[in-house]
Amino acid sequence: MRKRKLTRNFAFLTIVLTVILWETKATTRASADSRASANDAFRKLQSLEGDWEGKDEEGEQVKSRFVSIASQTAVMETLTMPKEHDMVTLYSMDGDSIILMHYCPTNNQPRMRATPTVPPVKELVFSFQGAGNLPDIAVGHEHKLVIRFEDADHITERWTWRKAGKDTDMIFHLVRTHPGSRQR
Repeated sequence: MRKRKLTRNFAFLTIVLTVILWETKATTRASADSRASANDAFRKLQSLEGDWEGKDEEGEQVKSRFVSIASQTAVMETLTMPKEHDMVTLYSMDGDSIILMHYCPTNNQPRMRATPTVPPVKELVFSFQGAGNLPDIAVGHEHKLVIRFEDADHITERWTWRKAGKDTDMIFHLVRTHPGSRQR
């Protein structure tokens, strides 16, 4: 009877260890796939290097410039809108995600995160994670960004401004006018 109990315990332990090893291997594979997707997405952001022009939903001219910085570990976008101060956004990798820090003329600094899915990357959806210099979540701030990669020379940016729980979208359709010096 004791031998049977030991055999059952050993069999149970073997099954448990097999499941744990299988789950660990699957998790490791998923993590590697997620990091690869994030790398692909970040390369896509780097490929935007250069000057862009377009229009907002009211037909007003908008300009943007993407520059790879810090030994190509970050991308800086400067967005110029009519009758507004420039907005600067820094994009960088963070494990299996891309994070951004947005420096807004309203003097707050939203942080957002996008976790890309399986390539090819067609769009990045950045969701609000918090903000510097934002005393209350009801204060107006950029809350979401969706970058849609139409093709190598056309992108759409949809910025969502949130104030007192109400969202307003600003949509910019941009066309590359001049490639950057390190075009990929």
